[in-house]
Amino acid sequence: MDKSYRGLAWVASTALFMQTLDATILNTALPSIAHDLNEAPLEMQLAVISYALTVALLIPLSGWLADRLGTLTVFRVAIVLFVFGSVCCSLAVSLDTLVLARIVQGAGGALMMPTARLAIIKSVPRYEIISVLNMMVMAGLIGPIVGPILGGWLVTYATWQWIFLINIPIGVLGFFLCGYFMPNLKEKVQRFDFIGFLLFGGSLVSITLGMDMIGNHTFNWLVGTAIFLTGLLLFLLYYYYARKIKNPLISFLLFKYRTFNIGTQVNLILRVCGSGAPFLLPLMLQVAYGYPADLAGWLLTPIALSSIVCKPFIRPLLVRFSYKKVLIAATLLLCTSLILFGLMQQNWSIWLLIPPLMLYGAAMSTLFTSANTLTISEFSEANNSEGSTLLSVTQQVGLGIGIAFAAVVLNIYLSLLDKSAVAQAFSYTFFSVAAIGVLQIFILLRLKSSDGENMSHRN
Repeated sequence: MDKSYRGLAWVASTALFMQTLDATILNTALPSIAHDLNEAPLEMQLAVISYALTVALLIPLSGWLADRLGTLTVFRVAIVLFVFGSVCCSLAVSLDTLVLARIVQGAGGALMMPTARLAIIKSVPRYEIISVLNMMVMAGLIGPIVGPILGGWLVTYATWQWIFLINIPIGVLGFFLCGYFMPNLKEKVQRFDFIGFLLFGGSLVSITLGMDMIGNHTFNWLVGTAIFLTGLLLFLLYYYYARKIKNPLISFLLFKYRTFNIGTQVNLILRVCGSGAPFLLPLMLQVAYGYPADLAGWLLTPIALSSIVCKPFIRPLLVRFSYKKVLIAATLLLCTSLILFGLMQQNWSIWLLIPPLMLYGAAMSTLFTSANTLTISEFSEANNSEGSTLLSVTQQVGLGIGIAFAAVVLNIYLSLLDKSAVAQAFSYTFFSVAAIGVLQIFILLRLKSSDGENMSHRN
């Protein structure tokens, strides 16, 4: 691999490290933060969802800004916003102020990873993209290893504020490192579609916020349902609007590419199916089973370790067995791991928890890399910016909806079961989330054995 591509992968991994570290630390620390802010631990999902929502809302703007101002310029602005938002999170005195600070963080995240991915897609030869993305993700996966351990240790032996303050030195490093390796690539841009931005963004916020309100006991479920239905209506309006104008915010013309169509659906369902687990597991271990935060943090590290271990094998597997077979097999393994989470019992030995955690990490890692590269496999150079933007939006929308869906299902079971059956509610939630994977398999059956071959071979 060319040294410049390796350097660009390291720059992107710095951004990924900050984001994954922040996410995994926060999941482990939620019960402690909830206690400090006088909130119920099972009602803290908005602190996670608000970030994902902001990212999804602003990602369409990231591609346009990166093309107009340059990838390097936008990437540096993103790092500054993310670090500033982290400082604001450490100063939060209530759930509302924490959510506001997470929105600032999300604004930085919305510009950071999509810009880094766009720089890679534009400057790296297609046959090298899998290797570069693997290198980026492997370095970035240090965050999920360190995050749960560090988060559990900090909330146990220090204060939760430090889980945000550690982003400062990482951000400073990334800010200066990108100047050496990231090109400031620009493109001619059209006028930004603000009407589409309002319609599309409003639909994302309303759908996810509505789901959160339906599952949150502090809100009226009728109001939540009304907001959710408003989001669906706004999305239909955007779909109609985007088909009528020349240069919409996100064009549905990209869906004429079959692999993009299937890959986007897989990306969305994968997040709905798999993204709830990192949110649910720390809560289940601490709230239902009484594990201390530091031990719960240690128990999540097998997920990241197995993700890293399997990365070098993904490309050879795709070359030998095809995208279709690898994606279907990985989906089955993901569903199996989720079912095993649901079968967990308090009297299980800690060693019995490790295999399903490692299985989950390996399956998610394989699915992420395979689905992402499959989605862009048919793109021309003209589609790079728009395709990267829509892929990132899909991922973040799926993440937000996945967490909101898991929280809604969990709260439904908590309301139906006896108050002492918290562990049982978590088990039923994992079973319900695993069932979503069946839908993903039906979508993957539409793939051809030859799909994605150009991503694995030198042209």
